[in-house]
Amino acid sequence: MITIRRAAPDDAPSIISFQQAMAMETEGVELKSDVVTPGVMAVFRDPNKGQYFVAEEMGRVVASLMITYEWSDWRNANIWWFQSVYVIPEYRRKGIFRMMYDHVKKEGMECGIAGLRLYVESENTRAQKTYEAMGMNGNHYRTFEWMV
Repeated sequence: MITIRRAAPDDAPSIISFQQAMAMETEGVELKSDVVTPGVMAVFRDPNKGQYFVAEEMGRVVASLMITYEWSDWRNANIWWFQSVYVIPEYRRKGIFRMMYDHVKKEGMECGIAGLRLYVESENTRAQKTYEAMGMNGNHYRTFEWMV
């Protein structure tokens, strides 16, 4: 049985390995441990940066995601952004992200959020179909960025 919960610092090794796997899988980028490890730990040390959630089965973490916050003055509330979503390959297409999404949405609504957002790599059509099936849409905004 899959359970969804807020992550704890003890989950950091799983989250770190998931981030490294995702970066390689989706963008062919190798994340260095000496950068991503303190990056993940920074979220646990400073809850203003975000929060992690994990899915686990029989004590094994099989998926994780991070929520970050965007203040909306238009709505006088936070919008929660899904970031760093990763499900290990053998657990994909089993509804794990949907369970995590539903859990985070419920918790967010209890906190008074204005909504949920995410961005997805433009070529990742499988993920886009998953998000659309859950009632999300990408029709309202386009994301532009400048990255170092």
